[in-house]
Amino acid sequence: MDPGIEKFIKKHHVLTLATAFDNEPWTANCFYTWLEVEDAFVFTSDSDTKHIQDLAQGGKVAGSVVLETTVIGEIRGIQFTGRLFEPNGDLMKISKKAYLKRFPFTALMKTQLWVLAVDYVKMTDNRLGFGKKRVWRRELPGGLGGEMRK
Repeated sequence: MDPGIEKFIKKHHVLTLATAFDNEPWTANCFYTWLEVEDAFVFTSDSDTKHIQDLAQGGKVAGSVVLETTVIGEIRGIQFTGRLFEPNGDLMKISKKAYLKRFPFTALMKTQLWVLAVDYVKMTDNRLGFGKKRVWRRELPGGLGGEMRK
C-alpha cells in the first residue's frame, strides 16, 4: 500500500462504515486498528447491529477516515471499499492482539471482532496540492478471504 495512505490510517482510530441493503443505506462509526500486512481494518461490533446485518445479507461496504479540520490546506482523508468477515484461526489471534494493544480497555468487554479487508482506497491530501489524490487497489484477486456468520 502507498506509504502515505498507510501512515494516515495508522494515525487515526475512528472509521465511518457505510452499508446498504434493500436500498436502505446506513452508517456506523467504529474504533479500529490497522493490520499492515493484511491491508485490513479490525474493529468490534455486535452481530445484531444494522451495519453487520446488512453485510450478512450480501450488502456492500464502503467507508472513510478523515482528519477534522477547517483549514483547506490541511484537508486529508480516505474513502475505501472492501469486504467484511469474522476472523478465525491465526488471523483471529493477530486481530485480537492488535485490537487489544490499541484499545486495552476492551479486554474487559465482551466484543466481537470483524476484519474489513480493503480492496480500494482513494486518499485526498490537500497538503500536496488542492484536491491531490492517491489511489491504491488490492493486487491479488479476492485478497483476504473469510466467511461471515449467517
